Amino acid sequence: FLNYPLFPLSSQIVVGEFLGIGHFTNIAVTGFQEVPPTSDENVTVMETTFNSVPVRIYMPKRKSETLRRGIFYIHGGGWCFGSAAVFHYDVLSRRTADTLDAVVVSTNYRLAPKYHFPTQFEDVYDALRWFMQQDILATYGVDPQRVAVSGDSAGGNLAAAVTQQLIYAKSKLKAQVLIYPALQALDMDLPSYQENSHFPILPRSSMVWFWSEYFTTDRAVEKAMLLNQHIPRESSHLLKFVNWSSLLPERFKKGHVYKSPTHGSSELVKNYPAMLDVRASPLLADNSTLSRLPLTYIITCQYDVLRDDGVMYVTRLRNAGVQVAHDHVEDGFHGAVSFLQMKISHRMTNQYLSWLRENL
Repeated sequence: FLNYPLFPLSSQIVVGEFLGIGHFTNIAVTGFQEVPPTSDENVTVMETTFNSVPVRIYMPKRKSETLRRGIFYIHGGGWCFGSAAVFHYDVLSRRTADTLDAVVVSTNYRLAPKYHFPTQFEDVYDALRWFMQQDILATYGVDPQRVAVSGDSAGGNLAAAVTQQLIYAKSKLKAQVLIYPALQALDMDLPSYQENSHFPILPRSSMVWFWSEYFTTDRAVEKAMLLNQHIPRESSHLLKFVNWSSLLPERFKKGHVYKSPTHGSSELVKNYPAMLDVRASPLLADNSTLSRLPLTYIITCQYDVLRDDGVMYVTRLRNAGVQVAHDHVEDGFHGAVSFLQMKISHRMTNQYLSWLRENL
């Protein structure tokens, strides 16, 4: 899950009791270890750079009579933590490569707080553009008509952002897959933020911290976002793109009453325009951009402050005419795929792989 490095042991124990697993801490600690690029009997694992960005590549060892699927994966971690070498990402990538007979490129990117937006976006976009060159795809035996971008959490944010950006290039993706993605930084009081505000895996305060760290180390941004007072009056027209009262199905509203965020300081956005940049908040894209996006699969979880980001994106994409598959996991929580020893991780990973097998 996103914020394990900030996650105190006491909260780990609480979540463990909530989920009914006494060995929660062991799962978390094991899952966030980094592992070397070790090949096995089914998959060759190697590390290289794509346009100076470090990536880890997973290639099936068995021979293929045809060109393979290509999956470009972007790890989560709140734009602040994680890497392609983290244990659970390594497991997911090698399982994806073996199960789907696919070439998986798992990318790294420079992290906050040393680097801020748009560095993370640019690293991922540069690596993806490099991968999608015809000669590079040919080198790895990838079918240029069967390439997907995928990512979880902050990686889902970056996946959505680079997919939007890519429509202006000659390269074309077949699909994007977003696993509990963060898609907007304008409204921190969505129903999912209110309902899961204190859920220990990703509380509201931690998600706000991640957003603010992505933009700047200036604590004024974090303070304003915590109060939901960071959007100036002159930018209020953008709130229509994230207005949950019109974009969420009734079952997600649950009696919540929409309240527009309180207008904030113009100076804050002037100093940190990233807060209103579509490359940081893909939900700000207009319908003409959304209508050009590829086949999409989105996974959301009920116990997740980011739930409504994903659900609203489903609505907006469908309204724009994009073919979207949406799996909402009623018993899911943010980061569930990372808990490899839990049944929910296997179930969600199987859903993910099944969709890719059928659609890529």
